[in-house]
Amino acid sequence: MTDNDVITRWVEGYERAWKSNDPADIRAIFTEDAEYRTRPHRQPWRGHDEIVAKWIENGDGPDDVTFEWEPVLVSAETAVVRGKTDYVDDSIYHNLWVVQLAPDGRATSFTEWWMEEPKGGEPASE
Repeated sequence: MTDNDVITRWVEGYERAWKSNDPADIRAIFTEDAEYRTRPHRQPWRGHDEIVAKWIENGDGPDDVTFEWEPVLVSAETAVVRGKTDYVDDSIYHNLWVVQLAPDGRATSFTEWWMEEPKGGEPASE
């Protein structure tokens, strides 16, 4: 299995958990002691119990979102993923994820950066 296969399987698991909000799906993609950072400067959610609780508390519905992604950089231990999240309310977010992977393909650390795309074709300020 290639490093790209590992991150593809992980992102597919993430999407499955995103749509289901099922604790088993969420636990399946993180190690027991994983850290999940919703923004780089925030304190992480730590371990399965906190990750599951916070995930569900902040969860989207199964039909609320579509997601496209591509790997930017992938090694055996680290993957950087660029994504685009489209919500049914017409909000669009651009994402950058850094995923630290255990040998079994689960994440030991996940950090996301995201920014909302301006609505109505407004130019982004430089």
